[in-house]
Amino acid sequence: MASTEERVKQVIAKQLNVDISDVKDEARFIEDLGAESMQSLELIAAFEEEFDMSIDEDEAGKVKTVGDAVKFFEDLL
Repeated sequence: MASTEERVKQVIAKQLNVDISDVKDEARFIEDLGAESMQSLELIAAFEEEFDMSIDEDEAGKVKTVGDAVKFFEDLL
């Protein structure tokens, strides 16, 4: 099974339609990866499906970078 980091990065690359090589820890979802508000909601839904859990949207809103997302899920799992 893939690591949490690999799973997070794969979901981001697929949902935002970006190359996996662009999904670096310091990459910001909006500024660097071009996420728009609707894509952010779709990304949350994709994470919920990938990790089989419900994610609080307020908590998810605090996640600004890929590295933040990886840490968020590592802490939850």
